[in-house]
Amino acid sequence: MKHDSVRNYYGEVLQSSADLQTNACCTPDDMPDHLKRIVSRIHDDVLTRYYGCGLIAPQDLEGMSILDLGCGAGRDVYALSAMVGVKGRVVGVDMTPEQLDVARAHQDYHAQAFGHAKSNVEFHHGYIEKLEELDLEPGSFDIIVSNCVINLATDKDAVLRGAHRLLKEGGEMYFSDVYADRRVPKAMAEDEVLYGECLSGALYWNDFLSMARKAGFGDPRRVTHRALTIENPALEERVAPLRFLSATYRLFKMPALEPACEDYGQAVIYKGTVPTAPHAFVLDDHHVIETGKVFPVCGNTWMMLRDTRFARHFDFIGDFSTHFGIFEGCGGESPFEATGETASSGGCC
Repeated sequence: MKHDSVRNYYGEVLQSSADLQTNACCTPDDMPDHLKRIVSRIHDDVLTRYYGCGLIAPQDLEGMSILDLGCGAGRDVYALSAMVGVKGRVVGVDMTPEQLDVARAHQDYHAQAFGHAKSNVEFHHGYIEKLEELDLEPGSFDIIVSNCVINLATDKDAVLRGAHRLLKEGGEMYFSDVYADRRVPKAMAEDEVLYGECLSGALYWNDFLSMARKAGFGDPRRVTHRALTIENPALEERVAPLRFLSATYRLFKMPALEPACEDYGQAVIYKGTVPTAPHAFVLDDHHVIETGKVFPVCGNTWMMLRDTRFARHFDFIGDFSTHFGIFEGCGGESPFEATGETASSGGCC
């Protein structure tokens, strides 16, 4: 029943982003100029049927194979198709036929607009909770993106498990979504308008982190976040006292990632070679790595850079031969840091 409600809301009730009653379906990222230039070349019919803001686009995409979950009319698919180039491909999945009709109608237009001899995109009708039912090869994608859609899924565990299955080793899921400061009450979760507006389907943020780890994504990394202002008094009253956050996370498919950030005396030096990031590389909200500067990292961060598409942009110092304990200031408290009565007083935090 929830699928029918969402499909009706996005396929028939909404005719453009102006019909949304809140600003919840937005990424927390400002769109940089190089992305604005790409989006400006996308067909107006596709842009009109886009129900959000921002653009989910990690760096260094040339030649990548990308899957967009909940692609709608294809705005992000086409923008990403320009960035992956002729050697890359972008696949979109959506459950709304009306949206996919718009997307498919403009494949040739965008191939020509971005200088491709033929279209490097394809679209599949299906549910993001049932990716195994689609004709998609396991381990065939470098990157999976999603722009404020997973909160609309009825089985979020299944979405993450399916994404993990489709990613290559060293691949990443890079996506924006809405999170709540507590678990959403059942009555609110069944409100069709609040659900369609990306609010009452939001996960409690701590449940999301547990879910991601359970699906095989060790050490989830938050890239950006901002508090949501609903700016609709009637709906704001209906969701009170819950608060919501829009955040972008990156989840790497890397089985060797450890539960905590461990210190092996390692460091990296960013070469400044990512075309859109000459001065600094942003891995997440606490790893902004300046060009040319030795930057100490934990073992997990080391692997996220060395064993992924980012390796060619860095020089690596050290190895895993010597362990120095927990990485200072990066999560996890050592009992050896406690003194006096605190060391034996117990407690969960």
